Amino acid sequence: MILAGHQPNYLPYLGFFHKIYHCDIFVIVDNVQFVKRGPFGWINRNKIRTPDGWQWLTVPVLVKGKFHQKIMETEINQTLPWGRKHWRSLEANYRKSKYFVEYAPFFEETYQSQERWKYLSDLSSHIILFMMKALGIEKPVKKASELGAQGKGDELILDMCRKVEADSYLHGKHGADYIDEGKFNEQKVKCLYQEFQPPVYEQQFEPFIADLSAIDLLFNHGPESLQILRGSGNIR
Repeated sequence: MILAGHQPNYLPYLGFFHKIYHCDIFVIVDNVQFVKRGPFGWINRNKIRTPDGWQWLTVPVLVKGKFHQKIMETEINQTLPWGRKHWRSLEANYRKSKYFVEYAPFFEETYQSQERWKYLSDLSSHIILFMMKALGIEKPVKKASELGAQGKGDELILDMCRKVEADSYLHGKHGADYIDEGKFNEQKVKCLYQEFQPPVYEQQFEPFIADLSAIDLLFNHGPESLQILRGSGNIR
């Protein structure tokens, strides 16, 4: 059984769902430290398409004095009208896309009731599960915190594998740069690696921009989105 895991990124990009498509069970890794910037700085923000290029949609979070807080402990700053802003941005930039009306009700309801989302992880997980369903990806999803998985780095991954009895783990394409395969071999867990290539598809505006939130593909291609995603690489 192949396990894959990832932090609960906000409005994830297509590579996130490509990984889920190629595993048997997916774990939302919500019990690691929240990182606001750097290579892991996608936890509370992502990009959408605009007529002028792209823009960030960022969920404001409370971080002052909470440097070591975990993702599942990270609270949304509800003093700011982020929900209204995000909904208006989606509506303004995607209302003319072919499938916007099909998915708009979910996002409108999610954003217009922003006060229901105390924790960033809950908001992102809610959106991830919806996007999986919209894409047609049916896989069991667990949270690392609910599994009781512990440790850091390799140890956390291996503990997640033990918790769900997985014999293989699907890493990102750069996973080999930071894991110790020897530890996985000792635990009889096979290391697999994602080979994702961002697909080129028709967007509302030109030129094409890659690595946007997966909602860009959904709003433009609807039920064809999974077929496009399937053709964007494999695993090795």
